[in-house]
Amino acid sequence: MKEFLKGLRILPRWIIILIDLSIIAFSVMLAYFLRFNFNVVDVLNSTIKPGLIIFLGVSFVLFFITQSYAGIIRYTSLQDGWRITYTVLLISILVLAINLFYNYQYNSSIIPYSVVIITFLNSIIFLFFYRLMVKAIFSYYFQKKQIKANVVIFGAGINGRVTKQIIEGDPSSNLNVIGFLEDDKRKIGKSHSGVGIYNGRRDLGKLARNYNIKEIIIAITDLEVQRKNELVDDALRLQLKIREVPPVEKWVEGGFSLKQIKEVKIEDLLGREAIHLENPKLFKEIEDKVIVISGAAGSIGSELARQIVHYKPRKVILIDQSETGIYELQHELKWAEPISEIHYHIGDITNEERMRNLLYMYHPQIIYHAAAYKHVPLMEGNPCEAVNCNVYGTKVMADLAASFKVEKFVLISTDKAVNPTNVMGASKRIAEMYVQSLHDHINENGYNNTKFITTRFGNVLGSNGSVIPLFKEQIEKGGPVTVTHPQVMRYFMTISEAVQLVIDAGAMGSGGEIFIFDMGKSVKIIDLARKMIKLSGLEPDIDIQIKLIGLREGEKLYEELLNDKENTMSTYHKKILIANVRKVAYESITMQVGTLMSLLTQKDENKVVEQMKRMVPEFVSKVSRYEALDQKMVG
Repeated sequence: MKEFLKGLRILPRWIIILIDLSIIAFSVMLAYFLRFNFNVVDVLNSTIKPGLIIFLGVSFVLFFITQSYAGIIRYTSLQDGWRITYTVLLISILVLAINLFYNYQYNSSIIPYSVVIITFLNSIIFLFFYRLMVKAIFSYYFQKKQIKANVVIFGAGINGRVTKQIIEGDPSSNLNVIGFLEDDKRKIGKSHSGVGIYNGRRDLGKLARNYNIKEIIIAITDLEVQRKNELVDDALRLQLKIREVPPVEKWVEGGFSLKQIKEVKIEDLLGREAIHLENPKLFKEIEDKVIVISGAAGSIGSELARQIVHYKPRKVILIDQSETGIYELQHELKWAEPISEIHYHIGDITNEERMRNLLYMYHPQIIYHAAAYKHVPLMEGNPCEAVNCNVYGTKVMADLAASFKVEKFVLISTDKAVNPTNVMGASKRIAEMYVQSLHDHINENGYNNTKFITTRFGNVLGSNGSVIPLFKEQIEKGGPVTVTHPQVMRYFMTISEAVQLVIDAGAMGSGGEIFIFDMGKSVKIIDLARKMIKLSGLEPDIDIQIKLIGLREGEKLYEELLNDKENTMSTYHKKILIANVRKVAYESITMQVGTLMSLLTQKDENKVVEQMKRMVPEFVSKVSRYEALDQKMVG
């Protein structure tokens, strides 16, 4: 029997349709016999023949419309039961309609109404029952002798119970649910779905020893980050695999299957709760506006585009010098084209004529300036390019924003602009200074009311060139995982959070502010590397080596969000603050930027960096060839 079932695999759909039609026919005949108390003569003298023809004809058509035959029978679930009920209900309604029409024309019913009702009930029961029977047969023959791994489910709520049902109902499952873990004291000690509910903080070790637990499945989708970290640490200490159930909104087509239980990602464990910004002004700020995003093909720029279209702007103009990046973004955002008119342009922000023509063409109300060079070691080796893009490019875009009287200009900056130790951070600090002084200049002198706003945040998870994708790639290749220094610490936030901050800052800003984010606790990079290796099922320094390679040029051990001399003001959201920073007069910064630009033409990198240090006195190079300039300036 088992070999026969193996060879059978998945039944052709036409066979399933024939079986379903046969069941409908049987249900109709049984309904007639029940209606006439199993009197064969009365049944034969009734309208059983036209009744069968009508039911089978209607069923054949509706089976194709609702695709009730499409599911794989051996994986039948409650969702399939609802589809069958829906299909049979439609069949019954259509048969009743035909019956009423016939009654209206000939003043008599072609099918007794009681037969329609009985057929409806019979069909649901038999169609679902035979599917469950097939599923049970497959489960019996393929699961009976299968060695299963014992697992516990964290969370005895609805998601936990559904997860247990999915595990037990999937013939391909090699898991055996021993019990639930719970932090809710009201549930601990009770049982559910035939298994016990244990204390999530005390009983995991005991369960692991007594039942040889191999895995924990987290079924609480809104579990606090701190608690998830504790659970992951416990699992890794006990050498247990840990996976989690995705949120309901990410279930495929509204259904949940065993394949959707995924490994816990390191991005979910980085030290703080996600911050969700709820600013009712956002729709008012963006809806029906013309929006420009520079650097649109980058990590932040592309996420800005994805989120902004949800606020229904009239037009979104996406600018980047990367042809490939813009092409990929264009392909991705096709779903948004019915919402907003989207235009894609290749262009370099330092090309003033090109940028002027684009702004003249569209006359935007809001500009999100995300274009920048951001990689610290690369910019340390190419300071002229860093200044050209990050300083001059920002100046071009900001000046044009003022010229075209754009309502708001939002500059995306970085925590590396605080007490910079590298060229990249210093170039972003100069950009901040210029934008802030330009705002004060044009508003004080009444030229226009363009509002210039800056946002600062830390490292973005998953962005191009960030440490987590690098570590993942190194682990997949078998190591080593390279860490610059054992004491290096960084703040992290998700791309989604970073972009929420940018959009919200644009809405709340009245101009001239530098918004910063409460980033929570910083993370030690070497600890991050160790946890990522363990989450991959490997042991640090045994399966995968961690190699210390030394600080890169311009890199510092600790990132900062505020200068030592700065303090902050609160906003409507406790996690968003406004930095009080040292301001520079517009005339002074304009003259200094002009000097910096003229030095670019000389191609003398030392002179360029020296001028940056004059403009940003707190810029002190670390692990860099430019440390000699600091000594020279002090001398």
